[in-house]
Parts: sequence; structure tokens; C-alpha cells
Amino acid sequence: MSSEVGLTQSKCQLVIRNASIDDIKYVVEIEGKSFKYPYPPIAFITFMTLYPKYFLVGEHCGRVISYVLAAVDKDSSGHIISIAVDPEYRGYGLGKLLMMSVESRLLQDGINKFRLEVAVSNSIAIKMYELLGYKISKVLKRYYPDGEDAYLMFKEVLPH
Repeated sequence: MSSEVGLTQSKCQLVIRNASIDDIKYVVEIEGKSFKYPYPPIAFITFMTLYPKYFLVGEHCGRVISYVLAAVDKDSSGHIISIAVDPEYRGYGLGKLLMMSVESRLLQDGINKFRLEVAVSNSIAIKMYELLGYKISKVLKRYYPDGEDAYLMFKEVLPH
């Protein structure tokens, strides 16, 4: 999937593609810039091994600038594990594009229920998820290591 995104004045296109092992160092860097409690590199390698189809990166001018990672839970629902955009590239709709891309792949595989957890303080992400059709299901008390709560959010796409 490829899309013109006004990231810079360059002629480059944003390309959404499967993550490769060579991308892990960039994903870890973006993760570290984005979260207080980042996943370690081994977590990304493990998810890449288990769910390669649902681990996508956004690349612009040859640089990995965003990623999304999803898994399939035991109940056959899609679980958005992590999504982040390099701080330099936020505000251009990359998160929404990544979410739509990974949801599309899950839907192609017959998975039409999605869930995710998000810090209650992350109002920008919550707004994006709500615009994409996610609804807050409940508060997960003390979900994060510092004691911050998270919202559990769900989305179901009905078959046409």
C-alpha cells in the first residue's frame, strides 16, 4: 500500500510494508521515543516471528518512521499490540493509515473484532481510535508499571 502524505516537500511517497528484521532497530528507536515503558527488541522479534503479516512499518524516503503491530488472540480477535509514529512525523495521519492497513489485513483473514489498550492520558491516540470506530469498554486499573490506568477499547466490523 502506498500513499502520498505531505510529510515534507520531498517527492518521496510513504510506503506501508511488512516489517523486516533490519527494521527492528528503527522500530525500537521509535518505541523508545514514544513510550515510558518501551517493549524490548526481543518482543518485536518474537511478534515478527509469530505474526509477520500484522507487523507493518511506514517508510518515507527510505527511512522507517512508524510501525504497527497486531496479534491474533485465542478468541480469534485482532489485538493491536503497539503503534507509534516518530515524533518528527506526527500529525500527518500516519497512525490512522497504519491502523487501517493492519485492520484490512486482519479482515482479509476473517478477523473482524479488534481490541487495544491505551493510556487514559493519551488523548490524541484515544481520539484517533474513536474516529476509527473503537469504543471504550472498561478501565484497566494500574495497567502500566507506574500505576497509570488504561482504557480497553473494542471495535467490531460487521460483514457486508
